[in-house]
Amino acid sequence: MEWHVTDAQSLAIIDSEIGDHIFSPAEYEIVRRVIYATADFEYKSLIRFSERALQAGAAALAARTTIVVDVPMVQVGIAQDIQNTFANPVYCSLETVTRPQKEKSRAAWGIETLAKRYPEGIFVVGQAQTALTALVELIASEEIQPALIIATPVGFVNADKAKEGLQDSQVPHIIIDSRKGNAVVASAIVDGLVDLAWQAYGQERVNS
Repeated sequence: MEWHVTDAQSLAIIDSEIGDHIFSPAEYEIVRRVIYATADFEYKSLIRFSERALQAGAAALAARTTIVVDVPMVQVGIAQDIQNTFANPVYCSLETVTRPQKEKSRAAWGIETLAKRYPEGIFVVGQAQTALTALVELIASEEIQPALIIATPVGFVNADKAKEGLQDSQVPHIIIDSRKGNAVVASAIVDGLVDLAWQAYGQERVNS
């Protein structure tokens, strides 16, 4: 992310209002990015990181692992940071050609198709709860083993069940433990993770 003076001032305000916290420095960077994108401090208590989620995600980004997103808004939201750093391929489930189906949503069929194509990819579900459910089912059946799943969709139907299934799996993940969430939150998490990964691995790529 390209920072300006107003960005720094806004982040300083966030830091002062958050105060003490239990996050690691890397986790805190993600949390403050989400709050900056949403102006919603409740996310401080809602975001959940699995063990080694950030390390696994950063390493996967540096390895140019394919990123699969559920909706175009996430794809657009992360495009600039991705293109300016590791240049990972990014595919969107809603733009994936699948045969017409009635049993699942278009997003679910699209992400299922892409997941089978890129079973060890990074998956970002910012809006479509059905896409997250499809991913969890594929993980349970051991058809895919993602490098990282970021899941922030608004959830009213089966949301808790899908997130619980993800938390029970061995897949690294970052989720919002609430009904709240949206594509903006997902994009903020990805952008924060990309910047952290670039700090850790970017210089190696520049010099290689």
